[in-house]
Amino acid sequence: MKNFVEIHVLQNFAPSNLNRDDTGAPKDAFFGGSRRARISSQCIKHAVREYFKTKKELLDANAIASRTKRVQDELIKSLKEKGRDGKEALVKIQIALKSVSLVIKDDGKTEYLLFLGKEEISKLSELINEHWDKIIPPENNNESAGKKKKKKAKEADAIPDEIRPAIKKVFDGGKAVDIALFGRMLADMPEKNQYASSQVAHAISTHAVTREFDFYTALDDLKPEESSGSDMMGTVEFNSACFYKYAVVDYEKLIENLQKDKELAEKGCRAFLEGFIVAEPSGKQNSFAAHNPPEVIIISVRKEGSPRNLANAFEVPVKVKGSESLTLESVKKLADKEKQLSSIYGSAGKSFYIDSADSGVLHGERKNSLTELLDAVMKTLTEEG
Repeated sequence: MKNFVEIHVLQNFAPSNLNRDDTGAPKDAFFGGSRRARISSQCIKHAVREYFKTKKELLDANAIASRTKRVQDELIKSLKEKGRDGKEALVKIQIALKSVSLVIKDDGKTEYLLFLGKEEISKLSELINEHWDKIIPPENNNESAGKKKKKKAKEADAIPDEIRPAIKKVFDGGKAVDIALFGRMLADMPEKNQYASSQVAHAISTHAVTREFDFYTALDDLKPEESSGSDMMGTVEFNSACFYKYAVVDYEKLIENLQKDKELAEKGCRAFLEGFIVAEPSGKQNSFAAHNPPEVIIISVRKEGSPRNLANAFEVPVKVKGSESLTLESVKKLADKEKQLSSIYGSAGKSFYIDSADSGVLHGERKNSLTELLDAVMKTLTEEG
């Protein structure tokens, strides 16, 4: 039976433009018949991955992957450190990657972004170095050129049969926590795809939003005093919203993706939960400085049933008047939806929460700090896991 960890967050951001679309406007979506502010799941995951780099006490460099088209550059650098010639290394790298259908283009980049763990890149470098003399360009391979047909030589691509499976075996995720959590697709090696152990929803505002514009002007500091008027003007679109954020982690799948390393899975899960709470999108922050921590955090650990995104609590957008708090009214609706679903489908497991809105309507064990909250969640998860 699966062990789920679900996290629900209410986070009220001051005027900001955290996640832009192709026109520079804050991303939005229609939900429940009204326009909502939105932060995409990709944006949230990117912020979490960046946060991982700061958690060195939990995750070392080898536990974090790189999304890149420049894997050739990393391999050349690694092979040079092993004493190999750079030009020879370039040729052998291209042969090795092509043997598993990963083609390097003329600009030195792969055709698409590869999501690779540092251990994968390191192992590939070691493999090329170990079999250096056997990885030979077809025109220099006498056996291929003389005894076999040219077509056969092209197909073999200068990689001996015993090396090709070893190269393919390298692509195992490298025990990178972000690959294990968010998954990856290798279009040319579908058998090496990694299915994500987490799911992250697009964050949406609990209320309807309208688009707002900031008209700005800028002056030339060195303009002659007798001149007047601005030298630059424009508009920046922004909004202010209380977001509902949701994610779920299949803890057993996370352990499986990390090659049964339970200690790393525990560290990775904690880092993900902390990052989901603390990490912020960076869009236009120099202009808005919307650094507003979450007001409400709920984390549930359970084995039974299916995950429950509570976004439908806000199908009818929250409306406030006078001195009412948008966050407080949002958490009330969230608690009502959770109670309703629990009465129909059963309990959502053991829950822990932080409620700086002091709503008094949440169920579970209240915690007073983020550290205390995460300690309780991970203790429950590992005890039941």
